[in-house]
Amino acid sequence: MTVRLPGVAVAPDKAVPVLPGFEHMRRFWDPSHACMTVKVLPGEYYVSGQEEMVSTVLGSCVSACIRDTERRIGGMNHFMLPEPMGGERNDWSSAVGRAARYGSDAMEQLINAILKAGGRREALTVKIFGGGRVLTQMTDVGKRNIAFVKRYLEMEGLPLAAEDVGDIYPRQLQFFPASGRVRVRQLRSQRDAELAANEQRYLKRLANDPIKGEVELF
Repeated sequence: MTVRLPGVAVAPDKAVPVLPGFEHMRRFWDPSHACMTVKVLPGEYYVSGQEEMVSTVLGSCVSACIRDTERRIGGMNHFMLPEPMGGERNDWSSAVGRAARYGSDAMEQLINAILKAGGRREALTVKIFGGGRVLTQMTDVGKRNIAFVKRYLEMEGLPLAAEDVGDIYPRQLQFFPASGRVRVRQLRSQRDAELAANEQRYLKRLANDPIKGEVELF
């Protein structure tokens, strides 16, 4: 029997329970991939050891897909890490001082959730995505995000298994934690302006309320 939720069809016999702490995440049955799918929004992360797909869309934000390769437990985060440079005083740098901790928080929360679910730190590998230059009228935020996450991985001694970062295009990202497989699709033309506008709105939200940071950017 199929139960219908708003706008999606869910197969309850295939919907395995989520890990504790992720009950609030929106999950739906994706018939094209024959698995449950979770959409991760900015400021969120999700961990699973099941045959699920975790998806997001990235502009200048970055997602890390982290996985215990032995125990098949992994997850994805989605963050925007502002880092001011020098004495810049624009819309971006006025907000970064209060919001800069998001990147480190997002990485630590994701890693801790994987370890809590049974993963082992020594078996973790990381793939990173995003950081596109979609805010062309402003400082290259995406480049700063990429630099941050690579520094973080180096400091924490976590191996970088793959990356698709930089360039000027937004990306649609699909991650399968159980297998570690990732699909990336570049988004062109018509979505660029929309993504840039959404990221600017997200920036303003960070400046006004940097603690929550959980707004639907895409």
